[in-house]
Amino acid sequence: MDKLNINQWAEEDRPREKLMRLGPSALTDAELLAILVGSGSTKEDAVTLMRHILADCNNNLNTLGKLTIRDLCEYNGVGEAKAITILAACELGKRRQAGKPEERPDLGTATLIYNHMHPLLQDKDVEEFWLLLMNQNHRLIKKMFIARGGISEVSVDVRLVIKEAVLCNATILAVCHNHPSGSLRPSHMDDDLTISLQRACQLMRIRFLDHVIITDGAYYSYHEQGRV
Repeated sequence: MDKLNINQWAEEDRPREKLMRLGPSALTDAELLAILVGSGSTKEDAVTLMRHILADCNNNLNTLGKLTIRDLCEYNGVGEAKAITILAACELGKRRQAGKPEERPDLGTATLIYNHMHPLLQDKDVEEFWLLLMNQNHRLIKKMFIARGGISEVSVDVRLVIKEAVLCNATILAVCHNHPSGSLRPSHMDDDLTISLQRACQLMRIRFLDHVIITDGAYYSYHEQGRV
């Protein structure tokens, strides 16, 4: 029987499509390595080739990482480029294991939000609107620039804010923007936007924590003022 190329497999069995659908943890070591090398040999596809190599390493990635480029090139279908890719991946895995997890900042209060965002916004001469996405422990998942306006106002699409929160699996969100004028007084547009965001978050079961207005040296918090 002729060898089937991976692109001839059922879509749910192809490593790339499987990763997109189920995430990287659902793939075997051989499937993950096959994605990196891209192709196998004339006799076996990339997954089978990687299974063969791993079997010779007692299915141990640490043993695989101890091979040399010359060792890997002895396998039919593995050239220098693929060997280098495999060893680079092993080295990255080793470095990740040795590294410390990134500590996500706690943004559970308006003061913490201000301290985090003030260095970014203090010298802006136009308004910028930022989204802060958090997990249930108020730890920052992602901060995202949303829109830039003029000196006194900025237009924000609430749908974009909610879309980003859903895509990042955020359970809590806050927003902030600067007032280059130095005034802490919210505008009618700020009030309307805050109400719209609060309603949208309620609909999507996301906690709307706060809308913080930042000036150079002070802030206004809708939450602290009892308006959220």
